Amino acid sequence: MSTISLCMIVKDEEDVIGRCLESVAGLMDEIVIVDTGSSDRTKEIVAKYTDRIYDFAWIDDFAAARNFSFDQASCDYCMWLDADDVLKAPDQEAFAQLKASLSPAVDVVMMRYNTGFDSKGNVTFSYYRERIIKNHAGMRWKGAVHEVIEAQGQIAYSECAVTHWKLHPSDPDRNLRIFQKLLDNGTALDPRQQFYYGRELYYHKRYEDAITVFQRFLDGGQGWLENQIDACRHCAYCWYGLGQDENALQSLLRSFLYDLPRAEVCCEIGQHFLDRKRWPQAAYWYERALACDRADLRGGFVSPDAYGYIPCLQLCVCYSRLGQRDKAEAYNERAAQYKPDDAAVLFNRAYFAALDK
Repeated sequence: MSTISLCMIVKDEEDVIGRCLESVAGLMDEIVIVDTGSSDRTKEIVAKYTDRIYDFAWIDDFAAARNFSFDQASCDYCMWLDADDVLKAPDQEAFAQLKASLSPAVDVVMMRYNTGFDSKGNVTFSYYRERIIKNHAGMRWKGAVHEVIEAQGQIAYSECAVTHWKLHPSDPDRNLRIFQKLLDNGTALDPRQQFYYGRELYYHKRYEDAITVFQRFLDGGQGWLENQIDACRHCAYCWYGLGQDENALQSLLRSFLYDLPRAEVCCEIGQHFLDRKRWPQAAYWYERALACDRADLRGGFVSPDAYGYIPCLQLCVCYSRLGQRDKAEAYNERAAQYKPDDAAVLFNRAYFAALDK
């Protein structure tokens, strides 16, 4: 059986690090923790699980810290987690099976990363990330922020999921500060970092600056396909923020230049028309969303609700407004197949029932 080193970088994580390590400790052959300057009880808690604790002076470079953590690993593979990640019980079982069956020929294992959830804990946002990487195979982390390993060799995909379970927000300005420092030092951002720099500008409501960065990224034509599509979506969010709705719609439509429509984009176009009470156009785009194939292996950010629940629920609204009650009720029941106890589904049922009284 292949051996796995868990490699983590941490700082002031006393409230979550124990939860993380408790969920995976029995599955790992080695735990390597790199501390970048904690002033709380993080190291004390970590010491209950491993003595492989190292200090690394923080230099505003996540890739450098993660590479240092991998350099300390002695197992066949390295696996990374953030301190606010966990493996839930079903995924612990799935991980044990994955590890037992992992072929030495595999270079990288892509695992699901669940990062968004509804009030009932259902996953609303998920994507694959390079999670387990063969040690000493020449693959290194790149990027001072939003770091990544470019997967090479034989790649395997696993439905075993890591759950990102935050208890409190991280420093909202940290990533933008790092990008600004890079730019101030004359560092040219590669296409991937341009994309994420644009996202950070958007998060900070610097919409015009974000649009400029996204446009430069798209016009360069060197970005990853899924990032190009997502850049079109974020351009739209920026245009909406500036009150320029027609430009926003054009940005969403631009995403079709790069590949077949994604349900997420179709739902956003549907919402554009729904907000304007243009029911036939909204219905058209929500129906297109239902026709889209969900292909998680492309690696992009996936909103599962966009491939079923959201379009069905909104089609109920559209057809109700168009006076087509039978169709509206049918779509509400389709939405119920995805979320039987959803408040909106139950409200719609009660609404239709009241029409018969």
